[in-house]
Amino acid sequence: MSPKGFSHIGLSTLDLDKTKDFYENILGFKPVRCDIIKMKEGGHIRHIFFDTGRDQLIAFMEARNVPGVPVEYDAGINRGLGVPSAFYHFAFEAGTEAGLEEKRQELLAKGVAVSDVVDHDWAKSIYFKDPNGMQMEFCCLTREFGADDAVMAQRFEASVKAMGLEDTSALVSAKAP
Repeated sequence: MSPKGFSHIGLSTLDLDKTKDFYENILGFKPVRCDIIKMKEGGHIRHIFFDTGRDQLIAFMEARNVPGVPVEYDAGINRGLGVPSAFYHFAFEAGTEAGLEEKRQELLAKGVAVSDVVDHDWAKSIYFKDPNGMQMEFCCLTREFGADDAVMAQRFEASVKAMGLEDTSALVSAKAP
């Protein structure tokens, strides 16, 4: 079997309504499956899948009164692990450089704190956070990969800030200028 991409990425949330609003109304992803899973031991889990394109989904689970699942925890992953936001993040395809800039302007217009466009040499990206504190990215390839790209090599130098390695938790609630 040859790889066909991922089926879905599963994440948790403490507020599924807020998460649904963000992914549906801010990012424009269509919810395609919503479940309430009644747990035999008590409580329930609300589960929602969003279509991110190409039959690839992102799913969120919200547990309520489920034995063994804490009521409060850090759904942003990175803070709980003590690493910068950039370490665990999810990137969505923007298609083109024009599409990337269009998405950036759309996010800014909707009050989302979003980075400037970052040029990675082979791709360009923008970064922002979802309501759970997860770092998200829209990205587009700017050139084809060559054989040299697959060889580990020092290619550039960057600052901590440029790499998004500083604590950027203020982006979660910040509004665009």
